Amino acid sequence: MENKLDFSLPEKKEKKSCTSFLVIILLLAVIGLILANIFIRPSGTGLLAGNTPAILPPEQMKELAAKLAQRNLYAQAASSWKEYLANAKLTDIEQAKGLFQIASLYEKANMYEEAVEYFYRSEMTAKVTELESQINAHIKDCFEKLGKFSALRYELMDRTSFKKTEGAGSEVVAEIGLEKITQADLDALIEQAIDIQLAPLMSFMTSERRNEQKKQLLEQYKAPSAKTQFLQSWLAQEVLYRDALEQELTEKPEVKREIEEMTRQVLSQQLMNKELADKINITETDLQTYYQANREKYVEPAKADDPNSVPRQKSFAEAREQVTSELISSKSRDVQQAYIKQLMDKYNIIVHTSVLNPTIQDSNDK
Repeated sequence: MENKLDFSLPEKKEKKSCTSFLVIILLLAVIGLILANIFIRPSGTGLLAGNTPAILPPEQMKELAAKLAQRNLYAQAASSWKEYLANAKLTDIEQAKGLFQIASLYEKANMYEEAVEYFYRSEMTAKVTELESQINAHIKDCFEKLGKFSALRYELMDRTSFKKTEGAGSEVVAEIGLEKITQADLDALIEQAIDIQLAPLMSFMTSERRNEQKKQLLEQYKAPSAKTQFLQSWLAQEVLYRDALEQELTEKPEVKREIEEMTRQVLSQQLMNKELADKINITETDLQTYYQANREKYVEPAKADDPNSVPRQKSFAEAREQVTSELISSKSRDVQQAYIKQLMDKYNIIVHTSVLNPTIQDSNDK
């Protein structure tokens, strides 16, 4: 009798599994946690997903803004006021007053550009009589603190002019093809040129002193002849620049090398200016002390054509500019030398003086 092989698979015995039961339990647990999170957490407290602060009701947001302002956190208070205005149901006049509050907070935070924007927003939202004179005064202060005197002049002209059809400074003084250069554009170009001229000294002056210097230089361009001369010089440079671009001079190797060298010089000077600004802080006391220690340097000599004339000691006020210049130069030299040495060490600079001058033994070869 032949033995046959049985290839059939044995029947699986059903296993009693609790998998489906466990899944149901887990789902119920998750649902319970969600419901607990919704109903048990106190209303208006805690954090939302992603650690985002919970949204407060409008009135509480207004209270938060007031509290932040009391703690001198003006920028944060302005942000809270914005959120309040976005969510509260206010009239146009109430919105305008709220925007004025935001502008005032930005001004207190020394964020003058933002302040000007929100003063504008306030007066454009609604006319509030009691705010008009305040907005005028605040905008004037902001432009002065920004040192934007040409913008300030046109702002004042716009606000005091009886002709409201055209903004001050909109008169066209030159045209380049379809491009128009207005009086305001020209004044902005002049102010920009003065800023560049004063840049090396800006770091050592107080904001009041910087603005005083800038005003003095701007006075030179009040005469129509001075403005005309500046405009002609700027136009000459502009058309040369545009034609150079058309001729693709920037693609020439020698021009690229020169631009690279100029870029190197500008960046180096900017970095040094930053270092000087960080390390040098000249106060009125410093100037007075330097003047007293070097009084003999600030003497007006006797007049050669007057036999009775005698040398005269200059007062501090008379010698102030000279004192400032000399003190800046003295402190700048010390800071520059120390900073250059620090960078030389950082980048492991080695100068082989023996190669440049064989009669001198290289300090690195000793």
